[in-house]
Amino acid sequence: MIQKKIILLFIFIWCVQTSFAQIIEPTNHQAYDYLYRMAQKGIINIDDYILPLDRTTIAQLLDSVKTKHHLLNNTEKKELTFYINDFLIDKTYHEDKIKLFDKNYLNRPKAFYISKGNKFLAIDPVVGFSTGKYADKNFTQYFGGIRMYGKLSKQIGFNFFYRDITETGDTIDIAQGFTPLKGRAGGILANKKLNYGELNFNINYQWHNGQLSIGKDNMIWGYAQSGNIILSDKAPSYPYIKLDYYPFKWLHFNYMHGWLMSNQIDSNATYGTGSGVYGSERITYIPKFIAHHSITITPLKGLKVSVGESMVYSDKFDIGYLIPINFFKGYDHYISNTNIRSGGNGQFFIQLSSRNHIKNTHLYSSVFIDEIRLSKIFNKQKRRNQLGYTIGANITDVGLKYLTLGAEYVHINPFVYNNLVPAQVYTNNNYALGDWMGNNADRIYAFIKYTPIAKLKLKTWLQKIRKGGSGTLVQQYEAEPQPPFLFDKLFNQTQLGLSLQYEWIQSCRINLLIANTTTNYEAGPTMKDVTFRLGISYGL
Repeated sequence: MIQKKIILLFIFIWCVQTSFAQIIEPTNHQAYDYLYRMAQKGIINIDDYILPLDRTTIAQLLDSVKTKHHLLNNTEKKELTFYINDFLIDKTYHEDKIKLFDKNYLNRPKAFYISKGNKFLAIDPVVGFSTGKYADKNFTQYFGGIRMYGKLSKQIGFNFFYRDITETGDTIDIAQGFTPLKGRAGGILANKKLNYGELNFNINYQWHNGQLSIGKDNMIWGYAQSGNIILSDKAPSYPYIKLDYYPFKWLHFNYMHGWLMSNQIDSNATYGTGSGVYGSERITYIPKFIAHHSITITPLKGLKVSVGESMVYSDKFDIGYLIPINFFKGYDHYISNTNIRSGGNGQFFIQLSSRNHIKNTHLYSSVFIDEIRLSKIFNKQKRRNQLGYTIGANITDVGLKYLTLGAEYVHINPFVYNNLVPAQVYTNNNYALGDWMGNNADRIYAFIKYTPIAKLKLKTWLQKIRKGGSGTLVQQYEAEPQPPFLFDKLFNQTQLGLSLQYEWIQSCRINLLIANTTTNYEAGPTMKDVTFRLGISYGL
């Protein structure tokens, strides 16, 4: 029955005559930062609080910038041409062609492509190497892989990306815990060598006021420069179904259902194999899911107001959470009979964003509510204000063209993201779905970005973090009053960093990073570490 409903949904969308193919573009493309800044200056309007975007949307936004080229400086014009060339393949009616290693197809190199009319398939290698030091210990990373993307018909677009990554050296952080670096799904460590893979893919369909996507990726929700408290790309990617719908130009509805990894073994479903190898057991994990939806209103140009909710649930798939307009919290009360031991882990969130209402400035604020007692919100004995918030601002073209200054503050109260059911913690594969530093912590982050010449990105930043302990479930659910912010203080951390990136040709980048980190532990010595990394890569 469920399968029939899903098939009927796809048939309905397939029959929409005004549809066209879409290809999701990974979020590390420099065009995202370029368009963010153009929106900040009021040149375009972009819904980039949910990422990634599709290539057609990015191409249309770049074309919109081009219509206002008189507002751009010389560096911005050069970069605009550079980025437009990267998306020409998506806007072109192609001749019948199969070619290998074309160094200038539609003004950018292509390893392989095959095209006919509105259809095309492009394949590029993904290769890279970096080396450096961390705390006087050496490390290297190298990877190889492939990216394929294209349009197989007027209705179907797809993106496929895979990297096989190997790290070697004296300092390999398997967990990638207290760092904004992306978490790893699995990995084999042997003889100071760690090998793991990264896999993303999407199939997408769009009509005149909506888009449906299925695949495996991260959905990033919210504005932030140092870490998203609502949905980030810290955790490994996960399978999902996503819907975006614009019933009116000023109203955006977004829905996503994801399949997560709980890392919790289901002892009832685990059984013996009798093979006598690797413990002689077939391991089964408890199923884990997330449902997420939001509504964003644009009352005037540059101003966006968003509200939404999410639900992390476990044990078995529930068709109710596949209904985009469902009220998850109310539905959870229904299916759990309002028993906390049988329900899910729900959250609410709000965001405000203002662009160019103060010239060249972006102001934003997000609130993530895990649990709150509204009737006791000011009662110091009874309140349970388990929430986090972000406040940020940045301004561009400050004195110098293409100079951007910014700062933000992130505050996450104790017990946010946690839950009494281990399979319903706000994580995927034990990595945070929200902010990477976890709960009972705050962070001040200030940065300067400058582009002295086209495609050369310089950035320096200062980051200060205070981090407390995670506490216990008894403290979270039974303690009155709740433990105060930063109870069980662990450490203070300060980081000063500098990065450089130059994109020589499309997708070919040289990166340099230098960071000095000082960590003052409450119950231990002060640690000072210097990180140096130099790398080159081709492909996304």
